[in-house]
Amino acid sequence: MSETSSQDRIIQLHQLLNQYNHQYYVLDQPTVPDAEYDRLMRELIALENKYPKLKSIDSPSQRVGGEALKVFSQVTHQLPMLSLDNVFSAQEWQSFVTRISDRLGTSNNIEFCAEPKLDGLAVSLRYEQGVFVQAATRGDGSVGENITENVRTIKSIPLRLSGEDYPEVIEVRGEVFMPKASFEKLNATAIAKNEKTFANPRNAAAGSLRQLDSKITAKRNLAFYAYGLGYVEHQQSTEKAQQWLAKSHYQRLCQLKTLGFAMCPEVKLLKSTEQVDSFYRDILAKRDQLSYEIDGTVFKVDSIEQQKRLGFVARAPRWATAYKFPAQEELTLLQGVEFQVGRTGAITPVARLQPVSVGGVTVSNATLHNQDEITRLGIKVGDTVIIRRAGDVIPQIVSVVLERRPEDAKEITFPTECPVCQSSAIKVEGEAVLRCSGGLFCGAQRKEAIKHFSSRKALDIDGLGDKLVEQMVDEGLIQTPADLFSLTELSISTMERMGQKSASNLINAIEKSKETTLAKFIYALGIREVGEATANNLATHFLTLAKIKSANEDELQKVSDVGVIVAKNIYNFFKQPHNIEVVEQLESILTWPEINNKSADEQPLLGKTFVLTGTLNQMGRNDAKAKLQTLGAKVSGSVSANTHYLVAGEKAGSKLTKAQDLGINIMTEDDLVALLANHGVS
Repeated sequence: MSETSSQDRIIQLHQLLNQYNHQYYVLDQPTVPDAEYDRLMRELIALENKYPKLKSIDSPSQRVGGEALKVFSQVTHQLPMLSLDNVFSAQEWQSFVTRISDRLGTSNNIEFCAEPKLDGLAVSLRYEQGVFVQAATRGDGSVGENITENVRTIKSIPLRLSGEDYPEVIEVRGEVFMPKASFEKLNATAIAKNEKTFANPRNAAAGSLRQLDSKITAKRNLAFYAYGLGYVEHQQSTEKAQQWLAKSHYQRLCQLKTLGFAMCPEVKLLKSTEQVDSFYRDILAKRDQLSYEIDGTVFKVDSIEQQKRLGFVARAPRWATAYKFPAQEELTLLQGVEFQVGRTGAITPVARLQPVSVGGVTVSNATLHNQDEITRLGIKVGDTVIIRRAGDVIPQIVSVVLERRPEDAKEITFPTECPVCQSSAIKVEGEAVLRCSGGLFCGAQRKEAIKHFSSRKALDIDGLGDKLVEQMVDEGLIQTPADLFSLTELSISTMERMGQKSASNLINAIEKSKETTLAKFIYALGIREVGEATANNLATHFLTLAKIKSANEDELQKVSDVGVIVAKNIYNFFKQPHNIEVVEQLESILTWPEINNKSADEQPLLGKTFVLTGTLNQMGRNDAKAKLQTLGAKVSGSVSANTHYLVAGEKAGSKLTKAQDLGINIMTEDDLVALLANHGVS
């Protein structure tokens, strides 16, 4: 490559690496795997080494990390926080050893402190007189973000050092990370709340440290392992500070351990370069069993005196390197795409791949998530793709090798009907997922539909738990909620662990559930995003099921709390023949009292909007909401200029502040109880 073309490529690499740096360090939303970033960085460094005059001071090769976020105050590091160079093979490792041996003038007596390369966020902790006073991220190596209050919530970080023998000022450096178990729990909670999940533990840890509310950080169960020291100062003399510091990197970690810091249990002192390969292979073999994520190993020359002699390059110490694990990626062909229906109706594209071995496992399938992901990848059937598999994680397609695309590559076309039940497939505006609209009928969704239908806030069928529903569906006793009412004591008593008495009790509970209310029945249907309050609003607005079924989207949006998306969900649900079939079966079985239009006297709070916040001790928030709605009030979840009253319970937060700023009437729980009592509601 000529110098001119190299200059063009370097400019392109600057743009790409700066973009990836910003996504990784600032936004916590990486879009490429580390292996791709490393490849581009190595390409840039190689070009700069070949043409030194093309290396600029603003080159990504001269940077350490990302810029400090402006929402946090900034901290200038008294000693720079540098990153590490990487090696990826035994040959590159040997080249590293040769370089440091040449600089030291010896190949003997080079010991290494070895540790796993934690996949978290590097931080510096400052202690003055033994008390924790400040925490900062690495940032760009010179200036980081002040995250003191968030770090203070991490239980593995001491707020006061143990013992008495330590300098007046000491900076401890290490990695904040999220254990795998905490990460899985965090994402499971997010999924249950229909919230965005984190891509990996590193993103989760970084996102948690950058919360503006430290109470959120405290709930994330972060951990910290110390891996070194930064600035150290002894007020009496620099010499005394140097006397306190051990002459070995490993011994300095041991010093930190005596001060109360956690040290990664896998850290070892290696007496020779020959032990490095054994350590690397041992950590790689147990990688999936470790309780935290790693992406390689780190080797540091143990002698502090030798570290000083080796010194630094612009962005990294010469005396340390990260020996990265091979990326668990491979090339294969996308042979086709099939569509699977999940238990919530999500229709997910699944890639059928030409079988290939990745990390010792044969991979033939990978998830494509949704249409947005397919568009982002720009993928077509017939493409050569890069797939990645890490541990037990489901394989995913990372990117497409466009230069290998065949002329007959085919576009991926999403179905218009559910592949399981042939109900219409719909995509709600604002959502990336395509969904089956046949919720009550679809075989892929029937277990969840029946569980919801029989739950306490719906038909409340006592004794019909989740496991029993699954067993009944698996044994073919029920397929839709309507089938529950055809069950007999005999058919139930033949099931495993179901005696005659249990069967009789369940039949009685099913019989009792036949008398319900229109609001509970609407809620029990499991229409997407139609909760208790919306179901109640629909019932009181339309008064009959027939009117709800025949309402168009505009008419539905006239109901309190029903917006464009919810109206579309309701309309689509009642336009599916399969759903109507089950609903009509249920109508012939269930009964509910007629709802009469209430007079103005019966709805004295009509036209008034309330917001509930904080903890209510005399009644639950749901009970308070229901009681207000019976009097005609609208209960909203957010404060606005249209809010008439805010009911503030214990520990009321930002909603109370906003209401006060807007001059909205504030009520205590006692005020609410008195208001309800005045209108005959207790």
